[in-house]
Amino acid sequence: MLRVIVIGGNEEVGRNMVVFEYGTDKNNSDIVVVDIGMQFPEEDMPGIDYIVPNASYLKGKEKRIRGVIFTHGHLDHIGAAPIVLKQLGYPPVISRELTLALVKKKVEDGDPGAANRLKTISVKDINKKLSLGVFKTKFFEVEHSIMDSMGVALETPVGTVIHLGDWTISHDPADGNKITYENLSKLKAPRILLLESLGAIKTGTSSEKIVQGNLETLIKSAKGRIILATFASQVKRIKLLIEFCEKIGRKVALDGYSMRTNVEIAKELGYIKVNKDTLIPINDIHKYKDNEILILCTGAQGEHNAALNKIVTDHHRFIKIQKNDTIVFSSSVIPGNERSIQRLKDNLYRKCDNVIHSDIMDIHMGGHSNASDIQEVIKMVKPQYFLPVYANHFFLKEAVKRAVEVGFPKGKTAVLDNGHILEFSKKGAKLRKEKADTSYVFVDGLGVGDIGHMVLRDRQALAEDGMYTITVVLKAKSKRVVNTQVTSRGFIFVKDNFDIVNETKQKIIKIVSDTTSEDMKLDPKEIEVAIRERIGEYLFQKTQRRPMILPVVIEV
Repeated sequence: MLRVIVIGGNEEVGRNMVVFEYGTDKNNSDIVVVDIGMQFPEEDMPGIDYIVPNASYLKGKEKRIRGVIFTHGHLDHIGAAPIVLKQLGYPPVISRELTLALVKKKVEDGDPGAANRLKTISVKDINKKLSLGVFKTKFFEVEHSIMDSMGVALETPVGTVIHLGDWTISHDPADGNKITYENLSKLKAPRILLLESLGAIKTGTSSEKIVQGNLETLIKSAKGRIILATFASQVKRIKLLIEFCEKIGRKVALDGYSMRTNVEIAKELGYIKVNKDTLIPINDIHKYKDNEILILCTGAQGEHNAALNKIVTDHHRFIKIQKNDTIVFSSSVIPGNERSIQRLKDNLYRKCDNVIHSDIMDIHMGGHSNASDIQEVIKMVKPQYFLPVYANHFFLKEAVKRAVEVGFPKGKTAVLDNGHILEFSKKGAKLRKEKADTSYVFVDGLGVGDIGHMVLRDRQALAEDGMYTITVVLKAKSKRVVNTQVTSRGFIFVKDNFDIVNETKQKIIKIVSDTTSEDMKLDPKEIEVAIRERIGEYLFQKTQRRPMILPVVIEV
């Protein structure tokens, strides 16, 4: 019996993780995990740094995990590795060289010394085959926007799972190395195809060769400095840009922690080979003429602490924007970042006459497929089952439509929610009634999972209507109010609302009188509950807002 459990990545973008479990029962099984990614918080998650997959399904099964396979090095696939690998007892980690280096760096940054605990298996040869318990494991090249991307095929007695991770089809690659997937149709049937489906409604196509050509034209013709912002994970594009700059005599300065880190790792692995004097420190750019400089930096998504935002806000130590600079956005817009990017562009346009982005010129090609690519891969692989994954629910439904349009039987498809358990046997496929726990695990500072929905709800309330703190000092014997202090944060400005504050104090005296008497023992909690309820009603009547009310009763 083969079980496929999507722990994260369906119903959302990010938190990608799939568990494959084979065995006669839950207590006697082999397990392979593919990807352990992070998800960035949404707007209604104030204070949360990021979200990681919930690994509780694997609790008690750690010794049966034969390997964790990372398809590539993007954070939505490796970002949660430091946390979840530790929870799983550091099972063997399997991937290609660049991905392994990025995982090690991520683990070490999260917990110094932890990288030494990793047991790694490098897929230096893409034709490498592994036995992971019952799973006969094969790997294959995948086209994506980061080097060393790979897919995995897991052959079991009841079927072969084929998982591409994130993928695309580059019809005209810049390096001429076109990757296709026809060979996957030769794998043992029934073939179960898991396909990332973010491009299920995307039409049209671009060419990496055209993108690279446009970028080279911009670099060659620019009369001043070029400041080019892109994703630090676009190592292949960065490599080609550095090589082109070396060819025409431009110096390249790297800015942004992840940019410097990823290029350094790629250099150590031999993926980027340049002369020592081509790459210069950012603090040396003043030593060269403007038309001899290219600055490769992070921040194309408008991130507050990234290099490009520091440049545009004049907080950068070494770069001040000039009118004749050329600013290039070689990136797509990640959903949710539209407002930040537009604000960044507005500020750049105020300071620079040459701002180039994808709306003006074809200077970026993402690493995800489009609708016709999904259909093409299905035709290439000829699977018996199709499971769209790693996208919001509506993308998954649309991916099924794309499959049906090219003749794939709808009855052999499945749109899984996070936590669904799909079983395959020689009789076919069956969706189990129970689900794995895939609830959010929030990371806030050093805390992992200690912020639950109650705390998040309080933060949401504070963000929406603020707080109203009421401190009441009572005489223990007479139960008389001695003093009342009112503090507002994010609700009203006290100095401009003395009428509400004074009315609050008068109502406090009445509430205390109604809930106490001289012959009764004082119960501060009872008074606090009454204050919270009655003052809450009063404030809503006055303002139509519901601040968090925090009463404190003190006896003297």
